[in-house]
Amino acid sequence: MTLPARTQLANEDLLPVAPDRRTWNWWHIASLWIGMAICIPTYTLASGLMASGWTWQAAVGAVILGNVVVLIPIALNSHAGTRYGIPFPVLARASFGVLGANLPALLRGLVACGWFGIQTWIGGWAIYKLIEVMWPGIATLPQLLPAFVGLNTGEFLCFMVFWAMNVWIVLRGMDSIKFLETWGSPFLLAVGAALFIWAWVRAGSLSVMLQNPSIGPSAHQPVGSVFGAGLTSAVAFWGTMALSIPDFSRYARSQRDQLVGQAVGLPATMALFAFIGAAVTNATVVIFGTRIADPVALLARIGGPLMIMLSMAGLIIATLTTNIAANIVAPANGFSNLAPHKITFKQGATITAVIGILMMPWRLYNDAAAYIFTWLIGYGALLGPVAGIMIADYFVVRRGELIVNDLYRRHGVYEYSRGFNWVAIGALALGVLPSLPGFVAALRGVPETGLFGTIYNWAWFVGFLISGLLYCVGMRVKGVPMRGPIGASAGG
Repeated sequence: MTLPARTQLANEDLLPVAPDRRTWNWWHIASLWIGMAICIPTYTLASGLMASGWTWQAAVGAVILGNVVVLIPIALNSHAGTRYGIPFPVLARASFGVLGANLPALLRGLVACGWFGIQTWIGGWAIYKLIEVMWPGIATLPQLLPAFVGLNTGEFLCFMVFWAMNVWIVLRGMDSIKFLETWGSPFLLAVGAALFIWAWVRAGSLSVMLQNPSIGPSAHQPVGSVFGAGLTSAVAFWGTMALSIPDFSRYARSQRDQLVGQAVGLPATMALFAFIGAAVTNATVVIFGTRIADPVALLARIGGPLMIMLSMAGLIIATLTTNIAANIVAPANGFSNLAPHKITFKQGATITAVIGILMMPWRLYNDAAAYIFTWLIGYGALLGPVAGIMIADYFVVRRGELIVNDLYRRHGVYEYSRGFNWVAIGALALGVLPSLPGFVAALRGVPETGLFGTIYNWAWFVGFLISGLLYCVGMRVKGVPMRGPIGASAGG
């Protein structure tokens, strides 16, 4: 493919990955997912559902089923990345148009900014608790921030230290991310296993750890509604990566490597760490007399400076691996896609990092109800339709055939109407529409209980199916060619 390094639609970060740089085997892909899945939000996903009255079996079951389900769109969207070496924003041009692709790229990017902020807050909080053990005075530093920020000086400084660590690593490029994920994953598994064994020993038996509350808030809600909310939150948890996975699969050596790596790395790891979170959270009721769902707060109470230092180091590494892979690469490419001739991957990463601070993520994460039922399900309602459109376009409309050169130039087959495919944009809007009443109600803190409440609890699935179906119908009615000329896809 002969293209200049920088044009209105291309730069060195968005161009197809050369064959000699496609070096990630199945273990590199699996390590990527292990490193991303073992993180504090995974730990708290099941324990947060249990706090709403779920049994641990139902909570962990929803996480397992959700990750098996979301593995399907992840694997499907990975196919184009591996075959053509293109990132998510470029793949989105095939369905949304060469300019219209900025819409899904921005939606994905802004959600990632929120996640980047949440993970950075978690990592910074772990650093804060670690320093507090060695120097309690960090909690009483002079207050320099306005009250509306909601953090003391020490907490904010630790947040910024972890923020700088993330930015430093990602600015070193994809090879440093590959190294971090490959070597960090086994260590993270060991930390999770050690925490589980500690809780088992302190609680006295596994049966004590796995006792369920006799009743909870979810007991008064329809089973389908409650399960839908849990399953949708579990799917939406990685619904972001279901879109942007081509950013990584483009480095895979083969389709087998990306498929095996993801099947090995994602569902089992999420199931294991969600189970650890549920079991250990249950054990804290026996050990401390109160439920402690936050592993940072739990590890700070375990005792002994050495133990706290080791455990906090593990949490910091866990958060770092997840944050860089899941929450910086995608928005960096997305922001670069807005103006490739002006914004590089590194500049896009910097924009992501700055927005992550401005969103004040500690306020969102510290409210479990807002985190699961507003944040996770809310953005699932937004991104599910995008996934439906992209998968329908690539597999149903185009049967896997793309004209790569035209993805990087104006007035090609992906020009549509002045760079925008209004069929895709209309399908996206109609896919989001049914979930809007439920989202508005969740924002008000008074969840819908009728039809719109049920639709909202299944938002990712509803949007995925509606938008994907409408897109296929709209493209057929419009008479858009479903495949390029024979051999045209070889342009990469």
